[in-house]
Amino acid sequence: MPRTAPVKKALTQLDHRIEAAVGHSIDRLWQHRDRDLLDEPHTHLVDAHRALVQAETNVTFYRSQLNSLSSGEYPVDDALFERIDRTVELLEDAARTRDQRQAQAIAALEPVEAVARDKTPRDVPDLPAPDTAALLAITQGAKLHRNLLTQQLYVVTASGTRVPYSQLQRLEEDRLVVRDTSHPVTAGQPVTLTDTGRAALTAPRSPRAPGAVSVPRPGTWPAATPARR
Repeated sequence: MPRTAPVKKALTQLDHRIEAAVGHSIDRLWQHRDRDLLDEPHTHLVDAHRALVQAETNVTFYRSQLNSLSSGEYPVDDALFERIDRTVELLEDAARTRDQRQAQAIAALEPVEAVARDKTPRDVPDLPAPDTAALLAITQGAKLHRNLLTQQLYVVTASGTRVPYSQLQRLEEDRLVVRDTSHPVTAGQPVTLTDTGRAALTAPRSPRAPGAVSVPRPGTWPAATPARR
């Protein structure tokens, strides 16, 4: 049986194609999958890519084992020949599995590439770092609460992060999050990301031209003016 090792982000022949199609790194794509931020085609792509990575890991393992057996470390006898034959068989099986997984990953990638080619380029506004952090925290689960003593409203996420009510209102105005008002605020109103919020987190950012200055969003504090020489 193939060695059951933790799945690592080993390099595959499709990595560059995938990154070009989605507009960001494999690492970030996997993170979005773990946070359940992706649509069905991208989710299918990540799952297929992870299976391919595991297959590549098994190929690397058996190839390394074969190199070790032929390194001169072991006595040349019938036992060594048997181990080499067995390892070659396992390597062949792993390579066949890798080829199958690669074909499956390509099949999952092609629809994503087609959408990327047909999509009209649009400029996705950069989220301020605090808003990005708040949205990422909310993906783990969040509720709006009211303090019974002070009557202050605040959002508490599953990780323990607190999001100010004023920031929640701004995110709601931008249609990035929505709260379930069917629950009383005293018991906690669930807060979740909208499709727009997920898109804002997962969308690739357009590279800025050299010397370009980002325009602050309405309501955010302007960046400090660079000191004159």
